[in-house]
Amino acid sequence: MFKHQIYFFRLSESFLPLFDAETSNFEQLKNKTMVDRRKFIKTSAFTGFASLLTKGAWSMTETGTIKGKPIVISTWDAGLRANKAAWEVLVSGGRALDAVEKGVMVTESEQNCCVGLGANPDRDGFVTLDACIMDEFSNCGSVAFLERIKHPISVARRVMEKTPHVMLVGSGAQQFAIAEGFPLEEQKLSSEAQKNYENWLKKSEYKPPVINVESQPVPQAVKQEHGPFAPYKLETGEWNHDTIGMVAMDTNGNLSGSCTTSGAGFKMRGRLGDSPIIGAGLFVDNEVGACTSTGQGEDVIRVAGSHSVIELMRQGLSPEAACKKIIERIIKIKGAKAKDIQVAFLAVNKKGQVGAFAIHKGFSYAIKTNEIEKLVPSKFIME
Repeated sequence: MFKHQIYFFRLSESFLPLFDAETSNFEQLKNKTMVDRRKFIKTSAFTGFASLLTKGAWSMTETGTIKGKPIVISTWDAGLRANKAAWEVLVSGGRALDAVEKGVMVTESEQNCCVGLGANPDRDGFVTLDACIMDEFSNCGSVAFLERIKHPISVARRVMEKTPHVMLVGSGAQQFAIAEGFPLEEQKLSSEAQKNYENWLKKSEYKPPVINVESQPVPQAVKQEHGPFAPYKLETGEWNHDTIGMVAMDTNGNLSGSCTTSGAGFKMRGRLGDSPIIGAGLFVDNEVGACTSTGQGEDVIRVAGSHSVIELMRQGLSPEAACKKIIERIIKIKGAKAKDIQVAFLAVNKKGQVGAFAIHKGFSYAIKTNEIEKLVPSKFIME
């Protein structure tokens, strides 16, 4: 009877001892060794991964979604203050939807040119507000041409949650807001807005319509031209639009967004921009990312701006690259007139990557995470 040596050449078994084939307990020992080795590998792998999660306090799903790393971004410097309110929700583990509502409510309460009841009026002297909101389930709500309600973003959310509709406008939106318990504010311009409006009236020579305007003769020039229209820039040289748009990702990796504005100052009565329009001023796809816009609303609408950015991100582009592509598309459409307008997009993807792009220099966005809180100048095409 010959004795034979058995060797195991697979790497996973290379450390097994050499056994005599005639050893009676060879197969039993071999099986025991393999079981012990597998247990060791599994235990080591699990322990190491658990340690990594504990140290980093975040994880990535199979689809590349970051969890445990909340982030909020918003347009312009007003976003710094808005982000603080949103962060209080995010850092406590709250939904991104609650964060983006609470965040922009700060700006709606502040005195500024282009958001909230204290903002510049339309050319007839009335402040009209527009807003929209969208959550991780593609639920969305919007209000437009809303007067005398302090927080249109909250009314937009009620439209989303309490009606089968997406958008309510004008007196209907106001009636709904009142029915939901929102107080009707005084029909009065802020002192700053009153001053700005009076200056604009002098320079534009516009005559607001009187009561029973139907019976008043309309000058031929007005019939033909319908102007004057909202100026591209204010007397300060700043662009006539500082819409606040905000998008956020919560600790569960879910996205939501909001957008609110009073529109361009001294606009034609009834004019709407992109801010209350889902797919233009705001779009959220929880599988891809979220995007918001600011600037000349008409030109955002004509390219379905925020939705277009998300679709490019779906194809694999980074947030910045996707924003740039749609800015380039607008410039191509506008041609030489692009020098007179500003448009900017701001986006975040499911990995927590952020990007922005603008037509002109000057747009900035606010960002807040566990690590950073700052205002970031956006890249741009034109000076």
